[in-house]
Amino acid sequence: MTDPVELTARLIRCPSVTPKEAGALTLLRETLAAAGFDCAWADRGGVRNLFARWGQRGHDRTFGFNGHTDVVPVGDEGAWKMPPFGAQIKGGLLYGRGATDMKSGVAAFVAAAIDFIAETPPDGAIIFAITGDEEGDATDGTTALLEHMDQTGEKMSVCLVGEPTCPNKMGEMIKIGRRGSLTAHFTAIGVQGHSAYPHRAKNPLPPLVRLLDRLATHQLDNGTDHFDPSTLAIVTIDTGNAATNVIPAEVKASVNIRFNDAHSGDSISNWLRKETLEVAEAFDVEIALSIKISGESFITPPGTLSDLVATAVKAETGLTPVLSTTGGTSDARFIKDHCPVVEFGLVGQSMHQVDEHVEIAHINQLKAVYSRILQSYFA
Repeated sequence: MTDPVELTARLIRCPSVTPKEAGALTLLRETLAAAGFDCAWADRGGVRNLFARWGQRGHDRTFGFNGHTDVVPVGDEGAWKMPPFGAQIKGGLLYGRGATDMKSGVAAFVAAAIDFIAETPPDGAIIFAITGDEEGDATDGTTALLEHMDQTGEKMSVCLVGEPTCPNKMGEMIKIGRRGSLTAHFTAIGVQGHSAYPHRAKNPLPPLVRLLDRLATHQLDNGTDHFDPSTLAIVTIDTGNAATNVIPAEVKASVNIRFNDAHSGDSISNWLRKETLEVAEAFDVEIALSIKISGESFITPPGTLSDLVATAVKAETGLTPVLSTTGGTSDARFIKDHCPVVEFGLVGQSMHQVDEHVEIAHINQLKAVYSRILQSYFA
């Protein structure tokens, strides 16, 4: 039997802070190749990505797993009680950066698949698409893997992303979609002057504050069948002005919008442009706007795939998982254009935190869930 805890520990010891590979994907390639998987690099833009397949290429029953081995920076290493890349075990917990997000998830589905094909070789294929660029810009990670698959005739029938999905208890939540994400950056440009003589200046702050108030108090929607209401958060306002007697010439601000399927990135962008133009004209100032859309909202409607995963989760954890679209973005936003995709993984409470850790029992439980999913899918 392939031990997912040992494999998780070996992955944690690879300091693969995004976008460094640091041996993590090399370890997985060696492990999978030894188990009979055909492996290939799908690198792009200096990012290393691993594609692996067991079984016939292009089979109409091909189960895919997606995940990443890159991790966020450690931060203040002095604040850690455990070495961030030491993979130490204490009190039934395995510590280290990436322990939760998401080296344990990768180890669990790799271990489940290796044992599954050894015990009951299926009539079909299993694919792994594992990236080193999920925690970074995500421009040369899963998208590069999907491009590689398109160029080489590879295809997943369905895909499961192993990101942490459970808020508090193992097995309580499956993600069947995600909200879209958009960040807008505003720069209001005026004329600098003395604060005692405001008529000789053109203060860019009042128009930008007015604009931000209009945006923040606008109700985008009331939610949809599978999504909570869309949200807008003001995340920064900056003048760079340390003087109290100077009206600044420029002020910048940014907002982040998480939007549901009542909108698209384009419709949100058009609304932002309209609001910006109206305020700029009312105050006779220039307000520059730049927009970055990180992903559109999407959903895999409840059905065969979510039922398959939910049944396996309940069998191994005793909980009936909620089908959710909450949380941030994930690489499922790229896969949804390739095939039906859902997400299921660990409890995510410690991800990205100091002394990130995972319960050893949960790693083994996650492998059992993935094993049951494969057994049911290929039955």
